[in-house]
Amino acid sequence: MTSLPAQKLGLRDRGLLRPGMYADITVFDPEKVIDRATFDAPHQFSEGISQVFVNGALVVDQGKITGRLPGRVLRGPAYRKPH
Repeated sequence: MTSLPAQKLGLRDRGLLRPGMYADITVFDPEKVIDRATFDAPHQFSEGISQVFVNGALVVDQGKITGRLPGRVLRGPAYRKPH
């Protein structure tokens, strides 16, 4: 699901679950996932997502944010620094 976009963007260390690669993983129950955000209250968390890993680090555990921030901005080959 993520290897093709990673390959297209030239991100060689992403998109696959292999040793030495960075992994972003969401663990969820498809029967329980529901979006609680509305136009009046857009900043609501979804339900049914038990864990989220970013770069292999646990950032959401049983629906609670752990406070870890292991992510970073990724820029593909078309990125140009602003002047």
